Amino acid sequence: MKVLLLGSGGREHALAWKMSQSKLLEKLYIAPGNAGTQDAGENIDLSPNDFEGAGKFCLENNISLVVVGPEEPLVKGFHDHFAEDPSLSHIPVIGPRKKGAMLEGSKNFANRFMERHGIPTAASFAVTRENISEGIRFLRSQSPPYVLKADGLAAGKGVLILDDAGVAEKELQSMLEGKFGKAGETVVIEEFLKGVELSVFVLTDGESYLLLPEAKDYKRIGEGDTGLNTGGMGSVSPVPFAGMQFMEKVEKQIIQPTIIGLREESIPYSGFIFFGLMNVAGNPYVVEYNVRMGDPEAEAVIPRIKTDLLELFVAVGNSRLKEKTISIEERYLASVMLVSEGYPGKYRKGLPVSKPEDTGESIIFHAGTKYDNGKIVTNGGRVMAVSSFGNTLKEALEECYKTAGKIDFEGKYFRRDIGRDLMD
Repeated sequence: MKVLLLGSGGREHALAWKMSQSKLLEKLYIAPGNAGTQDAGENIDLSPNDFEGAGKFCLENNISLVVVGPEEPLVKGFHDHFAEDPSLSHIPVIGPRKKGAMLEGSKNFANRFMERHGIPTAASFAVTRENISEGIRFLRSQSPPYVLKADGLAAGKGVLILDDAGVAEKELQSMLEGKFGKAGETVVIEEFLKGVELSVFVLTDGESYLLLPEAKDYKRIGEGDTGLNTGGMGSVSPVPFAGMQFMEKVEKQIIQPTIIGLREESIPYSGFIFFGLMNVAGNPYVVEYNVRMGDPEAEAVIPRIKTDLLELFVAVGNSRLKEKTISIEERYLASVMLVSEGYPGKYRKGLPVSKPEDTGESIIFHAGTKYDNGKIVTNGGRVMAVSSFGNTLKEALEECYKTAGKIDFEGKYFRRDIGRDLMD
């Protein structure tokens, strides 16, 4: 079968790498892809937000399945575009329709959904310019630190955690006045949950689901979780504290009520659900939903899936996922992100990248790269992820850092403490 994968990051390279191993695959196209995805299929010059262009490409190239990597096309209605066009509706799309994508597209929608279905999460209040005085009262009723979230998509930058109530009130006003553009027209104030974060993922056809490996990612640019937030500086899987008892709570209290809630509200859903969780004294709370695989978590999770991923996607598209099981690699997998100097602020692009021919036990997933005159150059803040297996987390990380040291580009930076907190 011929498959179209939308996206250009490390997540998409991990998905492409895995799907390219499938016995079902005849040809994989990646739109637009990066320098690494070319090894798994054919990159095409097409934006993930070009719905008309994607539809035309699918018809001209006899595409049997579309996998949507990033969230923006889903929130904007990519799946709906295909489902509502008689010439495209026969092509399954892995990724929810617009209504389901609201779980990520609107923090307020997600919080109200969780309230309706008794899913544990932080107390919250949605604020607009019309009810700002009520919002300030709710803010003052909370204990510091104060959490402010832009309701819509803000490229991972729409969350502020502030220790001072006065500063929080000023920032609330600033967000409502356009600090994060349209994404901040509504701001959600949330109770701060103190605990340890982890990411849990399922693949679902809306009726049944398969639980994927969990992961823990590291968002801050600096070691010791200091400095600015980034798209993610690395991840590890499995997570030692997410044992059987904890994961049973996650399934019973969070995953199952989510799937049942979607069904009860007649929200069709096909694809990934990412549960951003907080382990609060042994109990899971939802911090956020995402409607796609995480990045950099995908680079630690996807390689641990031993089952044919494309076969699972086909089952999702045919609403027959209940017939499938999933096999998981038991070894640890660590992934370390190599980023450009200056990221997540200003950084240069077009810098030559050299990497070893023999990567040993490591897999290199490209993120912000492209080919320029036949040579790999940087094309983003997060450049590459090095993922490695190990019988222990320590072994996996040692292998990652050994390989990371052999990759070179000007200004290369990576955190050297990924996973260290889980080994103390």
